[in-house]
Amino acid sequence: MLLHIYDSVKKEKVEFNSIIPNVAKIYVCGPTVYDDSHLGHARSAIAFDLLHRVLKANDYEVIMTKNFTDIDDKIIKKMNETSKSLEEITTNYINTYKADMKALNILDNTIEPKATENLEIMKDMISNLISKDIAYKTSDSVYFDTSKDNSYGTLSHKVNDKNSQARVEANLEKRNPSDFALWKFAKTNDVSFEAPFGLGRPGWHIECSAMIEKHLAYKDSEFQIDIHGGGADLLFPHHENEAAQTRCSSGQNLAKYWMHNGFVNIDGEKMSKSLGNSFFLKDVLKSYSGEIIRFYLMSAHYRANFNFNEEDLIASKKRLDKLYRLKKRVYAIEPSDLNIKFSEEIFNALNDDINTSKAFSIIDEMIGNANDKLDANPKDKNLKKEIVANILFINNILGIGFNDAFEYFQFGIDEKTKNKIEQLINERNEAKKQKDFLSADAIRDELTKLEISVMDTTNGVVWEKI
Repeated sequence: MLLHIYDSVKKEKVEFNSIIPNVAKIYVCGPTVYDDSHLGHARSAIAFDLLHRVLKANDYEVIMTKNFTDIDDKIIKKMNETSKSLEEITTNYINTYKADMKALNILDNTIEPKATENLEIMKDMISNLISKDIAYKTSDSVYFDTSKDNSYGTLSHKVNDKNSQARVEANLEKRNPSDFALWKFAKTNDVSFEAPFGLGRPGWHIECSAMIEKHLAYKDSEFQIDIHGGGADLLFPHHENEAAQTRCSSGQNLAKYWMHNGFVNIDGEKMSKSLGNSFFLKDVLKSYSGEIIRFYLMSAHYRANFNFNEEDLIASKKRLDKLYRLKKRVYAIEPSDLNIKFSEEIFNALNDDINTSKAFSIIDEMIGNANDKLDANPKDKNLKKEIVANILFINNILGIGFNDAFEYFQFGIDEKTKNKIEQLINERNEAKKQKDFLSADAIRDELTKLEISVMDTTNGVVWEKI
């Protein structure tokens, strides 16, 4: 089955055909680095990581790009609140974001441009738009004149929506209510940069258009890149404005396909800092591993809004536990050839606009069948090798099942307790060497009281939390 994705502009699933055969250039809007990442960041990162993995499985060379917005009103506010420099704040939150993404098993991006490192291309684009009278200066900013773009609004179909227009700040100097700032002139205590049109800093929308132009754009194509992605909330005005800037500056369309992931809701409410219900990822990671969070957030289709609650998270963990219990049954076995029927079923599900729900149901069925076969033939090495191969396939294409089968069940045990457990296991091993089986059994009982189960294998003793 060929890869099909849902195009947010056409509002339908379409067959993916890259601009250059077997090369996929993708740009995903990254975080504004003024605070720790939250579940919304995790949802978007996982959605496009899945796309990344599926494209690779389809033999594409994937150029995955995610930017960091490191100059913004919120960052300046944080500077004033903390007396820290822009670089101190943004470097810290970029590093914590990357650590969170690593915990979620997100594949590395090919390119990670920062806004402050791409100012020259932004200035060039703005100067170009001014020279065409598509951009104009007021007392506070350089604005993009949306009336000069006949295609403005065709991306989101929201430009004539009064509720959407209400989001745009009123300014009597603007030619049109929907005009947006390309460059904001410097204010007192502002972070600012020299430019031909005045001291100031870039608007949010120009950053992405400029970074795509510099790092990714095909110069001889109708489209600059294959896929532009981000959260559903970015479709308007951010992506609409990006598309307009690029169209009017370069004469090209920004992206051939547009993809958007759904919101994260907390117990039924859209996640929002203004509602005080925004879950920082770092807090959830204290109680649950990144793999469990990843598995849970993948359980719903990436385009659907996701209702995050701990009860469902726990249920999702139990579902993932079954995969690891199967993995324990084939511990230390080398893989053989993959079960072609199983891999094709998973592959076809994910090629259908990343249908993780269907893929998970296929995995559930595989786990059940594998356990039944192992119960009937516990010494069948060929069966065990095939199961290992299946789990490795799941790891590569879905990014789950990659942990050690026993270490997975050790999550949440502090280092002090782990050291005590290891010490008791060493003492038990020594007692067994001395044929002091009474002491060895007593130590096993002590481990059981700590809710620790031990298993003697050909590779040594392994343990897990009961």
